[in-house]
Amino acid sequence: MPATNDRTSRNRAASRRSRPFTLWREVLTAYAAPALMAGTAGVVTGQQDLALAACTSIAGTSAVVAFLVGTWLRHGGQPRRWTTTTPRVALTAVLVITSAGAAALLGWFTAQWLPAHSPIPATPWLERLRIDLPVSAALATTIVTLRWRTTTTASPT
Repeated sequence: MPATNDRTSRNRAASRRSRPFTLWREVLTAYAAPALMAGTAGVVTGQQDLALAACTSIAGTSAVVAFLVGTWLRHGGQPRRWTTTTPRVALTAVLVITSAGAAALLGWFTAQWLPAHSPIPATPWLERLRIDLPVSAALATTIVTLRWRTTTTASPT
C-alpha cells in the first residue's frame, strides 16, 4: 500500500511540473491577487486610498510587469539559453533588481519630475507611486520568474 501512495505522489508532482506556462493566466493572477489582498486591507482598515490604489497602481503595475517579464522570458517560445541554465535564485534576483529599479525610476519620475514640469499638481496619490510601483514590480517578477522556471528545463547544448 505505501508503494501505491508513493507512486501517486510522484505522479502528482510530475504533473504539476509539466503544466505549461500560460501567460494570460499569470497576468490575471498578478492582477487579482494584489487587488484582492490590498483592497481587502484597505476596506478593513478604512483606508480609502489603499483600496483605490489596490485596483489601480498596485494591481495594474503587477499585471503589466508580469506580462512584460513573462513575455521576455518566453522569448517567442524559445527561451534564451542563459535564462534556463542560470541558477533559479540568481536569475530571479537579476530580474527583480532590474524590474524594481525601472519601476522605482518610473515612480520617482511620476511623483517628482512630472508635477514640476507639467500642469499636473503634486498629490498624495502620486507620492504613493514611489512605493507601490517598485514593490509591485518586485513581487510580480519574483512570482512569474519562479513559476516560469519550474516549467522549463535546461537545454542540453
